[in-house]
Formats: sequence, C-alpha cells, structure tokens
Amino acid sequence: MVNIKDIAQKAGVSISTVSYALNGNTRVSEKTRSRILAIANELNYIPNAAGRNLKKKETEVIGAFINDYTAPIFGQILRGMQETLNANNYELVVCSGKKSHRFIPERMFDGAVILDVSFPSEKIMEYASRGHKMIVLDRELEHPNIHPVLLDNQKGAKLAIEYLIKKRHHKLYIVKGPEDNYDNRKRLQSVRQAISHHFHVDYTEISGNFSKESGRRAAQQIIREYREPVAVFCFNDEMAIGMYHDLLKTDLRIGEHIHIIGFDNIELSQYIQPTLTTIGYSRQHWGKVAAEQLLNMINDQPVKENLINVRLIEGNSVGEGSLDSF
Repeated sequence: MVNIKDIAQKAGVSISTVSYALNGNTRVSEKTRSRILAIANELNYIPNAAGRNLKKKETEVIGAFINDYTAPIFGQILRGMQETLNANNYELVVCSGKKSHRFIPERMFDGAVILDVSFPSEKIMEYASRGHKMIVLDRELEHPNIHPVLLDNQKGAKLAIEYLIKKRHHKLYIVKGPEDNYDNRKRLQSVRQAISHHFHVDYTEISGNFSKESGRRAAQQIIREYREPVAVFCFNDEMAIGMYHDLLKTDLRIGEHIHIIGFDNIELSQYIQPTLTTIGYSRQHWGKVAAEQLLNMINDQPVKENLINVRLIEGNSVGEGSLDSF
C-alpha cells in the first residue's frame, strides 16, 4: 500500500511537506501542493484515516451499538440520530457484535450511543474512565462521561395496568421479557406496584424473551388455563403479535375473550386485526435526543436528564371486562 513516504520520494520533498500538502496546510505553496496531490493521485494513495484521526483527536463520526438489526424499534431511533448528526456535520456508523466494541478504545468514534445488551456495563465504565463519551439507552450508569437517555418504562407499564383495571379486568396475565433486560425490569417493577393497590386483581407472570415465539408459548398457556375472559399485558408488541398468531386459530376472540395490550407501537401492530392497544412513543425523537445529548457532551456543553415520554394508544384488542367482580 502506498504511503506518504513513497509520495515524498517521488516528489523529491520531505515527508512533512507531503503531510502539509495533503492536509491543506498553508506552509506549502499552492504549486507544490498541486504537484504532490497529482503524484498522490497517480500512485492511488489512500489516506490512513485512523492515523489522521489520532493526530486530529477527532473523527466527526459517531458509533451506534445495537444487538439486533432485525428488531423493529431500531430503524427510527437510528434515523433520528442520523438526521441530528448530519445537521451537525457528523456521520453515523452502526455496529453490532462484540468485536465491534473495540472501536471505542481504538478512537474510531468521537462518541457512542449504546443500545446493545451484549455490551458489558463494566466495559462501558472502563471506556468512560479513559475519557470516551457515551450515551446509554438501555441501562443506568453513573459516570461523568456517560449519560442515560431512557424510555419512561414505569409510566408506560402503569398506564397499561390502570387501563386494564379501568376496563374492569380482574384476571390478568403479564408476559415478561428477558430477566436481565433493563426495560423488562422497570416495567415489571411498575406492574407489581400498580397491581398491589388492587386486591381484587388476580394476575400471573409468564416468562418471555421479547420474541414472537415466546408470545406464542404464552398464548398456549393461556389457552390451556382459560376459564373466563382474561387480559394480557405483553411487555412488547412482538410478543403480543405472537399471541395473535395462535389465538386466531382458536374459538377465543381477541377483544372479547382474550384482551391484549402491548408495548412499543411498532408499525405492524396497527395493521393486525383487531388493532392492538399498546404503549407508544416516538423512536425518532428518542434517537434525536440521544444524538443531541452526545454532541453536548463532546462539546463540553450541559446535558439534561431525559426520560422519553410514552402514551397509551387505544386499539380494538381490549374490550370491557366483567362487571361482577367490581
């Protein structure tokens, strides 16, 4: 591979002169710069970005770390980030997989946004202690170089439970996410707290993993145990849609026998029938806020405490419950 030493040798100048010319430094004349650029082009010279970044101490690139390209929620988050970063002359690179985590200590990015459960918190703290700026969207960490921008999971879960109780449902199923997932823990904490104030409510927790398949498994359990109309709060829409898949094969009707509410308001939830009642929020706004706060950190500007607001979106998957138990 051609390097600046090769260019200097052919041009008959020093390596520093070539470096100045390639970087637009005024220490070299326009005539010399043009000749050096012509030789660099002739030799098909490609600049070493990593080396240049180490000298400049900036890349104008932000890394976004996610754990699953197929998850419906990521696209709009990344779009919100990209629009904000591009407006500030930054580029966005999306990474997935444990080997990509090294890009942070290798200073390939000026900062990072992390929504990747496989990224160990201890590593994030280690990188923060080395001066790397990071926004986390899936955990709470205390460090001057780390700032969380989180969903208001507890409000969302409370809205769901209060809505079902308002609709006079007293037999509830809760379909949870992975035990080690931050969103799952916060939603479950809020559910338990909300239900504790309603002694007439009987509820059962079912383990899931945010996948459609775990929603189907939950549906099979509910079908086996069905004795009377029940309501189900799935901790994400994908599990709710998985439940639809199996329930629609039975005589049990969604919105009449089985009442379902989800979380995330993914696009598909508004096209299935009956339309899904869910907890929604702006994923694009979430990405925008994350990017804005990261740029503030990079530029040593104040950052704000942020909880991304959520709201209940009514569909036809939840009807009125029984009056007898109220």
